[in-house]
Amino acid sequence: MTDSPRIGVVGATGAVGSVTLRLLRERGHADVRAFASARSAGTQLGELLVEEATPETLAAGDLDLCLFSVGTEASRELVPAAAAGGAVCVDKSSAYRLVDGVPLVVPEVNGDRALEHDGIVANPNCCSIPLALALAPLRDAAGLRRVHVATYQSASGAGAQAMERLRAESPEEHDLRMDWAFDGVELDEESKIRAETRKILELPELPFHATCVRVPVLIGHAEAVWVETEETLSASEAESVLSGAPGIRVEPFPAPGAAIGEDEALVGRIREDTAGENALAFFLACDNLRKGAALNAIQIAEVLINRKLITAKKKAA
Repeated sequence: MTDSPRIGVVGATGAVGSVTLRLLRERGHADVRAFASARSAGTQLGELLVEEATPETLAAGDLDLCLFSVGTEASRELVPAAAAGGAVCVDKSSAYRLVDGVPLVVPEVNGDRALEHDGIVANPNCCSIPLALALAPLRDAAGLRRVHVATYQSASGAGAQAMERLRAESPEEHDLRMDWAFDGVELDEESKIRAETRKILELPELPFHATCVRVPVLIGHAEAVWVETEETLSASEAESVLSGAPGIRVEPFPAPGAAIGEDEALVGRIREDTAGENALAFFLACDNLRKGAALNAIQIAEVLINRKLITAKKKAA
């Protein structure tokens, strides 16, 4: 791709950043630079030399697109600088997701919203993405009255250090020591998923309850979902609707391990819930590093590239 946009991956040495670099190569994006903190600057990622991510570097004007996988505070410092330098920024942190005027995008659900950006597009939470993929077709088919979700989130959702910690533990510790499971995820994630799902689906008043916990699984998030629809939708009808939805693959028994490396969210165990009116229950699993983070951001970028809203304009300057 000699005329491909110049892409900066910020947070390239992290769990999501490494997946982002691999997927960019696989999808034919050749002009890529890697950025990370001063601690990682100067190291090599394959053929890429890691550069230090600073506001000055990112504002230099020689990038067309920046994919950010850094913490919220770092995003608040770095994203505006990159945007001021002319790059379109797709940010994975929570810094901009609920900011008015910043599109929050799952391409299969509301991809056209990305076209409304003013330099920044937000990438949703790694549980909000697969949940929105499953809820959007049900919304379109029968309307949504109420949603309850319980998430079971893997260590990778807390970053590379959490993954290394889990790898270092013995199976006995997985069974007996769950203190690390309560790492604050349930205190913050629940409000994120509720607010983000409402924004993505454009249902700001949707009654929504979430319970979130971390579990001793390395990669792959799972969610148990209960939905009440406005109109009656049988389990078989719901399965048919979900089977035809983009970004979804219906499986009898979705599991986080089976979702690893997959582009789709796996949805299954679809059944009618007799505890509610027009109620359904189902289970889903998703690779939180792939579709739950890196791939979704790249797909957002590709929406803009395919619409000619990101080009390699700076190369001709």
